[in-house]
Amino acid sequence: MRLTWSQPEDLVAAELAALREQGVAESEISPVERRWAEAGGSTHLAASGASAAPVSEETRALARTVLDELQTLQTPNAEEPDQWEDILALLPPPAPGTRASVDFGRVHGAWLGRSAGCLLGKPVEKIPREGIEQIARATDNWPIRTYFTAVGLPQALAERWPWNRRSAPTSLVENIDGMPEDDDLNFPILTLDLMETHGRNLSTEHFAEAWLAALPAGRVFTAERAAYRNILDARTVPDTARHHNPFREWIGALIRADVHGWAHPGDVRAAAASAWTDARLSHTRNGIYGEMWAAAMCSASLTATSADAVLDAADTVVPPASRLASAIRLGRQTGMALAEGSLTTDAALDVLHAEFDGMHWVHTLNNAALTACAIQAHVEDFGAAIALGVAGGWDTDSVGATIGSVVGGLLGAEGIAEDWTDPLKDCIATSLPGGAERSIRALAERTFRLSEGTS
Repeated sequence: MRLTWSQPEDLVAAELAALREQGVAESEISPVERRWAEAGGSTHLAASGASAAPVSEETRALARTVLDELQTLQTPNAEEPDQWEDILALLPPPAPGTRASVDFGRVHGAWLGRSAGCLLGKPVEKIPREGIEQIARATDNWPIRTYFTAVGLPQALAERWPWNRRSAPTSLVENIDGMPEDDDLNFPILTLDLMETHGRNLSTEHFAEAWLAALPAGRVFTAERAAYRNILDARTVPDTARHHNPFREWIGALIRADVHGWAHPGDVRAAAASAWTDARLSHTRNGIYGEMWAAAMCSASLTATSADAVLDAADTVVPPASRLASAIRLGRQTGMALAEGSLTTDAALDVLHAEFDGMHWVHTLNNAALTACAIQAHVEDFGAAIALGVAGGWDTDSVGATIGSVVGGLLGAEGIAEDWTDPLKDCIATSLPGGAERSIRALAERTFRLSEGTS
C-alpha cells in the first residue's frame, strides 16, 4: 500500500527541502543527501506526497535512519522560536484594549465567507496557475467571477488539467448542493466544539485527544498526518510536531486558525495565544506563526473597518525577523500596487511566483503572501478577493477559505453577494461525529455566543 505524506522514503526529500528553507548549512545537509541518493533514494518530493514505485524494506529502513540524522539538524533559532514566551519577547507591546463586542452579521459573514472561498478553490486544488486560467477562460469565467463549471470545457483541456477528483463532483456550479466536506471546515467546527467545552483551559493535549476521537486519519494531511502518527506513537508535544515531520512549516496549522480569532474579537494577542496552543501540536516556527497570524486577522476582521487595520493588527503577532513576516510584507506591498493600478493581476501574481519559485504549493509562506496580497488589494469586493487567491494557483481551497473568512468578517453577511452564498444552502457537510451536516447559521450563532463570553 502507498500512503501519501507517511512513508519514510517519501519524507526524506521533503525534509531536505525543509532544512534548506530553515537556513541549515549546505555542508551539514549534503553528506546525508548524497548517501541517500547513492542508495537509490529520491531527493525530489512528489506534489501528491507519495512516489509511485514500491521500495524494499532495506530502503525504507535506511530512510528512517536518514530522517533521524536529519532531525538532529533542526536546531533552535532565536529569530524564529517555538515557545510562547520566546515568541512574545520578540513582539511589540500589545495595543491597549481587549475583547470587543461584535455584530452577529459579521460573524455570520465570516463563516459564509470561509465556506464560499473554500468552495471556489476546491475543484482546482493541485492545478497550477496556468491551468486554472485556461479552465476559467474556456468556460467564460475569466477573470474568475463565479464557481467553476465543467459545462463547455473542451475534453482536451479537461485531460490536460484534471479536476481534483475528490472535490470536483460536488464543487462545480452545476452540482453544488451546500458546502461539501473539507478539512478547511472540519477543523473550525472541531475547534468550536473544543472551545465551548474547555474555554480558557483548552490545551494542546485537548486537541490531540480530539483529533484521535473525531478526525478520520485519512481526512488529515501533511503535517497533521505526521502528528497524528506521532500521537499514536505516544510522543509528547513538541515532539509530535518535530519527529519525521518535514511538513512542520506547511499550511496545515494556518487553516485551523479562524475560531481562535472569532472567539477573541479585537484582541489579536489573545487570538494568537489560543492559536499557538493548537499549532504547536503539529507545526514549528513559521507553521506556528501562520496560524497565529490568521487567527489575528480573523479577530481583527470582526471589529476593524479596513484591510490596513486588519493586516496591521495581525502583523503585531508575527516575529518581525521571521520568514513569514517577510512573506507577508511582500504580499501586502504587491496588493497595494495592485490596488493602486501600478501592477496588473498577472504582474502581481508573477511577483509572488518569482519570489517563491520551487516552494511546495501547500507551504505556509507562499500562501500567506498570496492571502495578504488579496486582502490588501480587494477587501471591499468579496468575489474579487477570493478569486485572486484561487487564481494564484497554490493551495486554492485553503487560501480562498482564509481570505473569505477575513473579508466576510469585515463586510458581514450582507456584504457578500448572494451568488456566492445561496449555493451554500446554509449547510456544511462534515466527517466529524454528530451528524453529516452542520447549519452555517447555527455555527455562527454558537461562535457569536463564544465571542460574547456567554457560551
